[in-house]
Amino acid sequence: MPPATTTILALLLLGAIRSPGILPGASDPVRVVVETEMGTFELEVDADRAPITAANFLRYVDGGHYDGGSFHRTVHEDNQPNDSIRIAVIQGSRNRETGTAAFPPIAPERTSETGLAHLDGTVSMARGRPDSATHSFFICIGDQPSLDFGGMRNRDGQGFAAFGRVVEGMDVVRAIHRAPYEGQRLTPAVRIVRVYRVEA
Repeated sequence: MPPATTTILALLLLGAIRSPGILPGASDPVRVVVETEMGTFELEVDADRAPITAANFLRYVDGGHYDGGSFHRTVHEDNQPNDSIRIAVIQGSRNRETGTAAFPPIAPERTSETGLAHLDGTVSMARGRPDSATHSFFICIGDQPSLDFGGMRNRDGQGFAAFGRVVEGMDVVRAIHRAPYEGQRLTPAVRIVRVYRVEA
């Protein structure tokens, strides 16, 4: 590829990453408020180290896709009998009743590439196959190293794409985790009222 063409493509990609509504400038913290019927907490999205995953999450936030969604899954020591490696998380997803389709899946950003880790309060993308993450996300309750690259909670060893952390209101997250459940389903699901960006 000619050098001039390479330069143009690089500039276009940089412009896309910094476009309004996608990601702010490098090193600018991205704060997101999550209002639920059980209380409010705040996330910091790491757009520098996990740009693909952060941009994906923020397009759902900015489009209002999580408003009216729910935290529907809670994972405890006692409700994963078929898993030899156990974790503690809550999982949330967009409002599926709006009639709008999910965005296409994103490429995985492994923790071995981003330098992030699944610690207490880490926010990460749920997925089946490594390249299947769309809108569902989870929050770690306590450190969960088996969810990092090389961890074997998922047998492919690719881990999950961490992209942020809870910076305020972790008590609300823990309360959701302790809410009534059957199997791994919260009963009832905890409604997400609104999710939106705020100035850091």
